[in-house]
Amino acid sequence: MDQFMENFLEYEGFGPPIARRDVPPEKIAKFRGKLPDKLLEYWQEYGWCGYAKGLFWTVDPDEWEEVLDDWIGDTPFMERDAYYVIARSAFGKLVLWGTNSGQSLRINAPDGLAFPAFDLEEFKEDGPDLTLQLFFSSTSRDTYDVTDSDDQPLFERALATLGPLDHDTMYGFVPALALGGEPSLNRLQKLNAHIHLSILSQVTELQVMADVAQMAKG
Repeated sequence: MDQFMENFLEYEGFGPPIARRDVPPEKIAKFRGKLPDKLLEYWQEYGWCGYAKGLFWTVDPDEWEEVLDDWIGDTPFMERDAYYVIARSAFGKLVLWGTNSGQSLRINAPDGLAFPAFDLEEFKEDGPDLTLQLFFSSTSRDTYDVTDSDDQPLFERALATLGPLDHDTMYGFVPALALGGEPSLNRLQKLNAHIHLSILSQVTELQVMADVAQMAKG
């Protein structure tokens, strides 16, 4: 375990990993050169799995290609880089990796928000492995949880009420937030993640937020 993953698992509280799925060698070979070597090492060590009791999941990008296309297939993002879904949250927040730009885009599907963070100079300076390591070591549970209308986190209560998730399920609001109403525990259901996120892409208009990396540069 390197210091970055140790920070992620222990200090940030994402450990221990759960529901491990071993990553076939052919998948490692397929994504070599497209995704960071360090991510492929994490796949080999931990498999595709859940963290923080299932709040955060590393995934097989191939299985999320259709969801990726549903959300950004018709946007300039796909012309800007080759993207892969490398992780997702219990509520459908998607972490994307661009081959030439790193972790430069997140999709918050429940709210229909895209968060770009393009800093090609820093990515070139740090390189894909360090960029990936810094992503894991600096992430927090709050980033992937969702709060209700009283600003109280929902994941632990959803876990207790609806039961644990697996690789293909998520907690989704029914009806979708895009159709009105406020986020609350009684509106959450355990759903097939791929189907629900595809439906959300059809009923939710994607809004692109300001690029935080460019804003930081002034």
